[in-house]
Amino acid sequence: MQFTRKLPKDLVHRSAVAEVFLTDAESRGDDEMVLAARFPRRHAFYDDVLGPGRRLDPFLLLEACRQGIFVVAHRHLGVRLGHKFLLRAMEFEVRDPSALTRPEGPADAVITSRIERRFRTGAGIRGLRLAFTLVLGDREALRARIDYSWMTPEEWAGLRSGQRGALGLPAVPVALRGPHVDPALVGRRARANTVISPPRTAEDGTHTARLVAETTHPTLYDHWVDHVPGMLELEAFRQLALRAAVSAGTVRTPSPLPVALSAHFRRFAEMDLPLECRAAPPLPGTGIECTLRQPGALAAEGVIRLADADPGPARVLPAPTAPRAA
Repeated sequence: MQFTRKLPKDLVHRSAVAEVFLTDAESRGDDEMVLAARFPRRHAFYDDVLGPGRRLDPFLLLEACRQGIFVVAHRHLGVRLGHKFLLRAMEFEVRDPSALTRPEGPADAVITSRIERRFRTGAGIRGLRLAFTLVLGDREALRARIDYSWMTPEEWAGLRSGQRGALGLPAVPVALRGPHVDPALVGRRARANTVISPPRTAEDGTHTARLVAETTHPTLYDHWVDHVPGMLELEAFRQLALRAAVSAGTVRTPSPLPVALSAHFRRFAEMDLPLECRAAPPLPGTGIECTLRQPGALAAEGVIRLADADPGPARVLPAPTAPRAA
């Protein structure tokens, strides 16, 4: 596997070369593909944290896995470029946070992707469940699983037109504007990297905030899409859960690591409808349940587990419970 030349941008559905993390791909049997990734020494979004930032952000590693779903579809299964893709579910776990320690040189990873399930329709295979194991150096840094599907551009256009028309929305969305939370409250330095409004706290410890979609963000909106991207939804969960955990005193540091996540995307999150993000009160020994709702509908739900990253050894909380059913 080589780490010096990046894979083509269109293969991983990215617009900017700087946002491409995969460098190689090799099929090994009917159900397995091995990917190579190289992570930047410092990334303007993923490495924007308070504190020394000695460890790689698990969301950065998850993004490399997300890019891998396109490579597997296009190169391993022959899905044509131009097809549209939908995230259905994502999960990951970091079993040993010390494996995320940033190396002195380039952070190179080998990612094994394995097809666990093929989702079929009358038109053939239209989706996959992929399991990923990401190794940094000689240490396992992250395990992940992603469910996703795809459709032709014509099918996508018909689907989105019908959905937005039923909601009384125009064909081309314009993201709602809103105030951003103070970045220090969600472990960030740059306000441009915050994705929620100033949160409100209920008497029971529940935190709520609006998701703020900035379509000019170079990472979260690397290219135009007509809805809120899944990784932006997960970032909203992370930032609100972090605020809730710090407020409750269940973590010690201002930028704790997300060490486990389980999320389901229930429907498109429309950027021109108000999107309320809610984080349940953190309880000792559990993950933090999060939901994202737009008027009349649940868009996404998940559970995120946080652990202190710096200084000293990470204090890992027990595994999260499964998200409540929609």
